[in-house]
Amino acid sequence: MSRRVVVTGMGAVTPIGIGVENFWKGVKENKVGIQLIDRFDTTEFKAKVAAQVNDFNAKDYMDAKSAKRMEKFCQFAVVAAKEALENSGLDMSKEDPYRVGVSVGSGIGSLEQAEENTLKLKEKGPGRINPLLVPEMITNMAAGNISIALGAKGKSINVVTACATGTHSIGEAFRSIQCKDADVMIAGGTESCITPLGVGGFAALTALSTSTDPMNASRPFDKDRDGFVMGEGAGIVILESLEHALERGANIYAEIVGYGATSDAYHITSPAEDGSGAARAMTNAMEEAGITPDMVDYINAHGTSTHHNDLFETRAIKLAFGDTAKDVKISSTKSMVGHLLGAAGAVEFITCVKSIEDGYVHPNMGLKESDEELDLDYVKDEGIEMEVNYALSNSLGFGGHNATVLVKKYTA
Repeated sequence: MSRRVVVTGMGAVTPIGIGVENFWKGVKENKVGIQLIDRFDTTEFKAKVAAQVNDFNAKDYMDAKSAKRMEKFCQFAVVAAKEALENSGLDMSKEDPYRVGVSVGSGIGSLEQAEENTLKLKEKGPGRINPLLVPEMITNMAAGNISIALGAKGKSINVVTACATGTHSIGEAFRSIQCKDADVMIAGGTESCITPLGVGGFAALTALSTSTDPMNASRPFDKDRDGFVMGEGAGIVILESLEHALERGANIYAEIVGYGATSDAYHITSPAEDGSGAARAMTNAMEEAGITPDMVDYINAHGTSTHHNDLFETRAIKLAFGDTAKDVKISSTKSMVGHLLGAAGAVEFITCVKSIEDGYVHPNMGLKESDEELDLDYVKDEGIEMEVNYALSNSLGFGGHNATVLVKKYTA
């Protein structure tokens, strides 16, 4: 019999707040962290806005030497992981470090290093390339730096499935504890690629919103949606076997009860048009939990604000939930923080846990009117105070990667 897995700690770095409590306060205040990009000149760029993490100084959270050897995506991850560990009350000096693992991914790693050193190579030659280019650029260094910073010596993995990275990372951590590969997993996702290449690349793909109005750029499920808004940040959670958490008297926030992972096998950027792949991921998660669709209170949708995603995810929900699809509350945190790419699913998972803990479901900011086929209960205007016993978080990534994690209110 597989072990029960619970959430005992959380940490976050987001465009609407650094730290979980600041983030959640922003969510409840309907705060939108989108702004005109001020990191580079966007004159020639189609996309002008992004959800930047402002007022973040790594040296406030770690020594200068450590900060200097990490790119921002790693800094975000380590800061969120330290918060999650402290929040969990886990004392690493009392743990077998080989039973504490890490499952943290990044969709892209450091585009900034790639850009800077490509220019150096072209203008000044190979002798001027940063000696730490590779270890600062590659995606697995978020997991590696967390392992080093926290002394976690167990299984350390880096899941990279584009926009599904954060959810897959948490799902695979869940599986690792279930099958006894670890007793504790530090899990989540991180990203920071609001750079000329990142914004230019996604804009060339016509995936980004061209709106210059921060309050109406990321508007999931709205009929006038025109693309996603690039965001950045990190979400990290501490997962433990229930037995381990109870033995040390941990505060338990919620329990993970299901995980579904599928592939559309359809297209490199578009989800399957009928939503079948994402639907199967949701169905698998619910079946593992032993619940029926009518028991799910809230879906934190992938909800990117692109035409295809919002339409096809809606079809997926209808396919997975059948007659009860119109009864479940749906919202997308991306309407507030933009699309955090590899970190999106992790921050949205934290949102689900906080929704359960606080009995609150946030609205889709920017949503005014939906298309005819988008006829589900997308929370609009104001958040809803309600009991949330089961919350489901979806992530869909380029390449056809679908991931769903189902979390429930913890009961002994």
